[in-house]
Amino acid sequence: MKQEETVGDLDQSVGYVLKQVQASLHAAMDEVLRPLGLTVAQYACLELLGQHPGLSNSELARRAFVTRQSMNLVLRRLQERDLLTRPDQAAHGRALPTELTPAGKATLREVSAAVRAVERRLFSPLSQAQQRRLRDDLAACAAAATAD
Repeated sequence: MKQEETVGDLDQSVGYVLKQVQASLHAAMDEVLRPLGLTVAQYACLELLGQHPGLSNSELARRAFVTRQSMNLVLRRLQERDLLTRPDQAAHGRALPTELTPAGKATLREVSAAVRAVERRLFSPLSQAQQRRLRDDLAACAAAATAD
């Protein structure tokens, strides 16, 4: 096997460094969310619903990168805390549109600020222009990964 056909030195692998950044971001988010009684998946759900009210369980799961079964548990826990509402029955089809309660919106404001501070700290070595470029480059890679 030729050298270019292998991953090679992990310190030179973009994928490996990307995974390190992802793990660091997740750990730092967990650290600021835990005292607020939330998991990263629960935060993601709140953020998604804050920006896109009415998403279904399936849509939330897909956008939060978890299974539908996991999202069902996330939604149940958030509903038990009165942070979101879901109808008992779907108005049409099977999807149950989910929305934040006033308490959910207040919680989201608090936790979103905490997560933004984590992002600022993690990406502080980069200028605003470099951060935009990194975001755009990673978005292009994500799009290429899903293109058929």
